[in-house]
Amino acid sequence: MAEGQGTGDPGGIDGPPGAMLGALRAILRPLVRLLLERRVTSPIFAAVLKETMVEVVRARLALAGRRLTDSRVSLLTGIHRKELRRQRVEPAVQRRLSSGASLGALVVSRWTHDRRFVSESGQPLALPRVASDEGGPSFEELVLSTSRDTTVRSVLDEWIRQGIVELDASDRVHLKVESFVPAEGEEDKLYFFGRNLRDHVAAGVHNLLEDGPPLFDRSVFYDRLSRESAEELRRLSSEVGARALRELGQRALELQRRDAERGDGHATHRMTFGAYYYAEPEGADGLGEAPRGAGRDVRPAGEETESNDG
Repeated sequence: MAEGQGTGDPGGIDGPPGAMLGALRAILRPLVRLLLERRVTSPIFAAVLKETMVEVVRARLALAGRRLTDSRVSLLTGIHRKELRRQRVEPAVQRRLSSGASLGALVVSRWTHDRRFVSESGQPLALPRVASDEGGPSFEELVLSTSRDTTVRSVLDEWIRQGIVELDASDRVHLKVESFVPAEGEEDKLYFFGRNLRDHVAAGVHNLLEDGPPLFDRSVFYDRLSRESAEELRRLSSEVGARALRELGQRALELQRRDAERGDGHATHRMTFGAYYYAEPEGADGLGEAPRGAGRDVRPAGEETESNDG
């Protein structure tokens, strides 16, 4: 890890390049909107940023076998040694992600990815509420296969209340949404917001720093579209994205089970694959980076970039 400290002047010879600062502003703009809406002020954000910088530097120094002195950390982060000492004695800003996804998210994931609970076309099955003597998958089995720390009835009642599932006249449970998006409460939403955005940014950083073979990180964008065209593309992106996630999720579950059966201690990796769609009036974010009329399939650093006329 290279050591050095800039002058603090973005335009100075030692400062970060303008393109780096431009990318940082682009990333922060939607995040700052969320911070303002949730009353996260500049001092709170600054405290979290400083603590995170120190965490990352200390972890990288430890991996490299370097001495974890305040002077070295201060040199790399620009944070004064007095601030580093204060961080050690005062309670840290609450900054950890939730320890994991909620039970609801785990159950829905199994319902949409486990081949026992999906049709041949990959759609989640309508499940009998309780197991029958004839066997076969049931909602009861689905919940208990994920966790035995709650009752099946409590999960079912809450999901019916939130509109996630519905019961038909044959006492079968139908999933009404393929992805778990909590209708109430923000904790689950923030968990996935942090997890997904973290991994997307990490993939981009991996490619920029050339830490290994490029990771898949591509997007398609077009301008000069009508509101109706943007809405059609939104619907199409939902269909294509759900299909891709379902196929990848089913294969990931099969591989996870295979690796667990091997029992050789090599199942130590995790993965994330995501798809997203966003649209807004042109110029709304003030970036103005894409030439008008351009349509692009953007690939990560290290791959050829294609460009098409709109």
